[in-house]
Amino acid sequence: MLINTVKTLLGGPGTWIQAKNTRETMTITSPLSGESISFPQSETSDVKVAVRAGKAAQQRWEQVPVRERAAIMKKFASLVWKHDERLLDLIQAENGKARSHAFEELSDVAMTAMHYAKVAPGLLESKHVSGVLPILSRAVVHHHPVGVVGIISPWNYPLTLAVSDAIPALLAGNAVVIKPDSKTVMCALAARKLLIDAGLHPDLFQVVTGAGKVIGSSLAAESDFLMFTGSTAVGRKLAEQAGQRLIPFSAELGGKNPLIVLDDAPIARAVKSAVKSVTSNSGQLCISIERIYIEDSVWDRFISAFVSAMKKVKVGATTSWRWDMGPLISPQQLEAVSAHVDDAVKKGATVLCGGKPLPKVSKTAYAPTVLTDVTEEMMVAKEETFGPVVSLFRVRDAEEAIARANDSRYGLNASIWSTSKRGARLAQSIKSGTVNVNDGYIAAWASTSAPMGGMKDSGLGRRHGSEGILKYTEAQTVATSLGHPIQAPAFVTEKTWAKVMKLFIKGKY
Repeated sequence: MLINTVKTLLGGPGTWIQAKNTRETMTITSPLSGESISFPQSETSDVKVAVRAGKAAQQRWEQVPVRERAAIMKKFASLVWKHDERLLDLIQAENGKARSHAFEELSDVAMTAMHYAKVAPGLLESKHVSGVLPILSRAVVHHHPVGVVGIISPWNYPLTLAVSDAIPALLAGNAVVIKPDSKTVMCALAARKLLIDAGLHPDLFQVVTGAGKVIGSSLAAESDFLMFTGSTAVGRKLAEQAGQRLIPFSAELGGKNPLIVLDDAPIARAVKSAVKSVTSNSGQLCISIERIYIEDSVWDRFISAFVSAMKKVKVGATTSWRWDMGPLISPQQLEAVSAHVDDAVKKGATVLCGGKPLPKVSKTAYAPTVLTDVTEEMMVAKEETFGPVVSLFRVRDAEEAIARANDSRYGLNASIWSTSKRGARLAQSIKSGTVNVNDGYIAAWASTSAPMGGMKDSGLGRRHGSEGILKYTEAQTVATSLGHPIQAPAFVTEKTWAKVMKLFIKGKY
């Protein structure tokens, strides 16, 4: 399936990767079918070639009117829908996720492209703002592209995280060079193919491949802006490298996302959403739920219904729509998830369901897992598991629930279940970049007009919203004095001028 899909979309991956100076190859093995496909591995010199070509193309691209750039993104979105079945096949083949979760990813790409195509002209246009002396001066703010944006994307959302950050960067007038994770290269190549088919110059979106320590570091050393999605540990290193060069850096990093169920929550809806929020993409989602805090008065009702629902999650490893969850992406990820659960059980946690691999489903499948009696010394309590595993905690009231939800070095996503007004009010007390009221993660994630990102160790900067495109620009203010320079005239003393300015400033502000 993987090989056939790649051939259909690309005609072969080799010509789509910037790797002309090497014969070394890497191999992808599908967690769904076990098929393998090889592709060229880039070298540091290839990164330099890609960035150099990107800079040349970018200088022409920034002269193209924003509305013409937007037209390309609109066509790209239509091509995503035109090839949706093949793209769903490819996402599943590379990542292993269920088809419904692959559809979430594909729809996010199309939605992001259409959203920014619509709003980019307005956000990027030069704007007149109030000058210091409205009659005697004026000020205009311009947004210039930064140049070449380097993107390092992970394996968990191989299409979305390859192109959804690139879309606003391209619309802002930049070129993009992306290094996708080595386990999920083909989705990035498919995105490149569709962008080119939509009318984008090939040098404006290039793909380099290889080990992050080598190629990722090289990309950070060459690009004018660095966008990273991945672990906090790697994010710190890349931020340091970007800081040394004084280039802008944005990152969505790890999470240990909480969900709070209060006594006035709609329990049936909360259970349904919580199951999806734990098992979507097999828990390999930066904003998935790994901790649930349940108010004492509804503990029994929630836990009974939730565990029952988790036991009914259908796990499969085919492209059928019937599966609720797919396998984990790799044996290494299976080992990591198993280690968290095994450590918790060894230290006294109780397994209410799951807690084991599912080898009859797939070599890397793991059962949806619910734990209680989790304590602080267990890895699963504080560390990101990145699998279909959730810990349940009983709390006295909303105050304790919020305090415990905030007791984490992470602050990426959260969910709170209560009446809408109360939930929205309490949500502001949760130290998280996005908080969903009566939803697990989709309400915030799919709100492309609103910023999304992490607090604390969960990242820097935002994607989505106006921040998601303006971060790829350099703001420039051009202020003009229309008559006399803004300083004391020759016939006015500095003391008198200061008195006049004091009166003016007090009146203006």
